[in-house]
Amino acid sequence: MEYASNADDGTRIAYTVVGSGPPLLMVHGSFLTHTIWRTFGYVKALRGSRQLILIDSRGHGRSEKPHTPDAYAMSTIVGDLTAVLDAVGVDTVDYLGYSFGARAGLALTAAKPERVRSLAVGGGSHGAQAGAFDRLFFPGCADVLEQRGMDGFLEVWSSHRMFPIDPGTRAVFSANDAQAMAAYIRANDADPGLPDETLQQFTQPSLFYVGSQDGTRLDDTRAAAALVPNSELHVIRGFDHATTMAASEEVLGALAQFWDH
Repeated sequence: MEYASNADDGTRIAYTVVGSGPPLLMVHGSFLTHTIWRTFGYVKALRGSRQLILIDSRGHGRSEKPHTPDAYAMSTIVGDLTAVLDAVGVDTVDYLGYSFGARAGLALTAAKPERVRSLAVGGGSHGAQAGAFDRLFFPGCADVLEQRGMDGFLEVWSSHRMFPIDPGTRAVFSANDAQAMAAYIRANDADPGLPDETLQQFTQPSLFYVGSQDGTRLDDTRAAAALVPNSELHVIRGFDHATTMAASEEVLGALAQFWDH
């Protein structure tokens, strides 16, 4: 991994570049790292035709992990992404992001439209997200992270689930910094999102994709796609928010058609 520093606060963001071709910035979802793109085969499928810029978002993976909510403001996340692009020496990229990575991509496109050639975002939302993590995990999850750490978080989350947490998910979550994740959740709760009018001004070709069983993001994705001119919506049947990343064959097929336009 290499590192780029955000000029505003000095936070170091880990990234790696693989493959060759038109640059593609890939941004993962919450509590994960850039390795999720490898796990589900995206890197293997795309590296032969794309220069893949894979990052660990701040607070995640090998990037630095501030412990204050203001460090995770969306404007700061946009600064992280542009710092990585500058470090790689790329002016304009195609963008691929899932969940929080989708939200960050919408924010990057709004703030720095000249840096984004096309936008492909899955399972995201441009609206305010207060309480989103409480709905995804359990009420008061940030408090539990702060007071009981990641082990306590996993214990309470397990008690709220219909099925046990699988070992792979447990291992990925256990690697996180509990205080950083609590700050990240609190920042997300405070984020007002983007106005509808901002999405209506996007000029980039855009693909929105979402699982048909994604109760937290299906309506949000449809709403965003309806606002963005020159956009298309792809609903992946039978997948929910947690499993759509694993639907790589369907997602890659939709991306291939989108990029071939």
